[in-house]
Amino acid sequence: MVSNPVHGLPFLPGTSFKDSTKTAFHRSQTLGYRNGYAIVRRPTVGIGGDRLQFNQLSQTELDELASKAPVLTYGQPKQAPPADFVPAHVAFDKKVLKFDAYFQEDVPMSTEERYRIRQVNIYYYLEDDSMSVIEPVVENSGIPQGKLIKRQRLAKNDRGDHYHWKDLNRGINITIYGRTFRIVDCDQFTQVFLESQGIELNPPEKMVLDPYTELRKQPLRKYVTPSDFDQLKQFLTFDKQVLRFYAIWDDTDSMYGECRTYIIHYYLMDDTVEIREVHERNDGRDPFPLLMNRRRMPKVLVENAKNFPQCVLEISDQEVLEWYTAKDFIVGKSLTILGRTFFIYDCDPFTRRYYKEKFGITDLPRIDVSKQEPPPVKQELPPYNGFGLVEDSAQNCFALIPKAPKKDVMKMLVNNNKVLRYLAVLESPIPEDKDRRFVFSYFLATDMISIFEPPVRNSGIIGGKYLRRTKVVKPYSTVDNPIYYGPSDFFIGAVIEVFGHRFIILDTDEYVLKYMESSAAQSSPEALASIQNHVRKREAPAPASESKQTEKDPGVQELEALIDTIQKELKDHSCKDNIREAFQIYDKEASGYVDRDMFFKICESLNVPVDDSLVKELIRMCSHGEGKINYYNFVRAFSN
Repeated sequence: MVSNPVHGLPFLPGTSFKDSTKTAFHRSQTLGYRNGYAIVRRPTVGIGGDRLQFNQLSQTELDELASKAPVLTYGQPKQAPPADFVPAHVAFDKKVLKFDAYFQEDVPMSTEERYRIRQVNIYYYLEDDSMSVIEPVVENSGIPQGKLIKRQRLAKNDRGDHYHWKDLNRGINITIYGRTFRIVDCDQFTQVFLESQGIELNPPEKMVLDPYTELRKQPLRKYVTPSDFDQLKQFLTFDKQVLRFYAIWDDTDSMYGECRTYIIHYYLMDDTVEIREVHERNDGRDPFPLLMNRRRMPKVLVENAKNFPQCVLEISDQEVLEWYTAKDFIVGKSLTILGRTFFIYDCDPFTRRYYKEKFGITDLPRIDVSKQEPPPVKQELPPYNGFGLVEDSAQNCFALIPKAPKKDVMKMLVNNNKVLRYLAVLESPIPEDKDRRFVFSYFLATDMISIFEPPVRNSGIIGGKYLRRTKVVKPYSTVDNPIYYGPSDFFIGAVIEVFGHRFIILDTDEYVLKYMESSAAQSSPEALASIQNHVRKREAPAPASESKQTEKDPGVQELEALIDTIQKELKDHSCKDNIREAFQIYDKEASGYVDRDMFFKICESLNVPVDDSLVKELIRMCSHGEGKINYYNFVRAFSN
């Protein structure tokens, strides 16, 4: 065996040599596992299996030497190694925080107790932050006691956070599964632990005792001095004597409430009260005679009896400080019975005599409780916005879902297809507007007006529909109360203003004169006279100059001659009576023109001989350049 040649040399700079005979350079294991947890293990041999010289100095001395290493030679000192890792279940094993608490539980179906106090112990396990609630078992308590909440982590809010020992303190309330616990105190270990973690504890509170348990500790027998009031004498004296009062219950302040009438009976024999409903014929209510059965009526209850279950249990003298008596029922005063306020407005003659003899009250007049209906509230409409008709806009204020305004059906049936037509000119300073002519159509069924402008060739203005059917408001009427144009406003020379445009009436048809003469009461005498004078002038024979001018116009003479010839040859045709009405039905604007296709369809439906040579020539002369035919001259050939 060859000995180590460098063995024994001092370990100084320059004298350290590598051992060439060494073949093992592995390091010892410093990490181990115990029960599934990693723990630190201090090695006993060094690199290559060389034995380490340890335990020569204590750990404290080694730490002190490590901190005092020379900085100039070896640099900055190394940080002290961290403390050994200790798992929570090892550090806090069998360490439990204990708190004393209680919670209140309601007892609804008992005459002896309304609530009970249950004392519990709350345990907090530090090793896994779990909690449990234990109620000490009381012998013969009749309540399942013991472990109320088994050991588990308890949620403290809806976000899923759990209770921590930092959330626990004396004098606070905690809610666990909908039940509120009041923590009043803790044990010594819990106090020391929380104070060591920097938590300031609240002062301890006194544990609340259960009132029923304390009551059980008192003596069972109690002696009550009997009353000297003779109830038998009261029964014999006031038997069959009843005070009758007439009262109302006004519930009109609530939704769907009403004012109802009742009769209150007070029995003098035992001071009981009965309330009866007053029913009327066809009042829509079930005929229940009694609102409240005969019973003694409490006036003032004790403080703790407000939650007494009166609908299940009968109330006794222990819950009542004062009962209603006959002196509380006075005409003209209100009294509250079981939550309802009744106003007494009258009583019967026996009751008046009793109050006069017993209490000396002589003035008990009847009080008038009839209510007068309030005046109807005038509905105010918002200002008109200018869109559509005023009647249509007002319907939005009468109902949530607007409906169309009601129409005068009888007027529409009587005046169906009755139209008044007028010829008007536009009053305008523009020279191009002086020769424009407009046909006003007034529909008697709906009081609407439409305006049509007959197209004129080479005028530079597109004719056709100028205004669709609508009601026209007079210029000087108010927005809230509009006044529309009527038949009496149309006469020769009248100025009609339509949405800022002024028109002057120049001519009318014969039907207007017949309508105004048949309904003279609806038209002014001046308007009727102006139309009559205009028609007479129009029917008067033309002057000689005009007749000569007509004779000079060969187109007019040819048209008149053709019409006379057709009237002589086709005078027996069957369609001469209704041909004008057929064309007027399709001429909605009363322009005197219809489309060419529609013209031939009407003639075919009326058996008009359009194949005749004379009729073809007449159609050619009445034709317009835009595919329309003037049916006025065409109808003259088939009329008398």
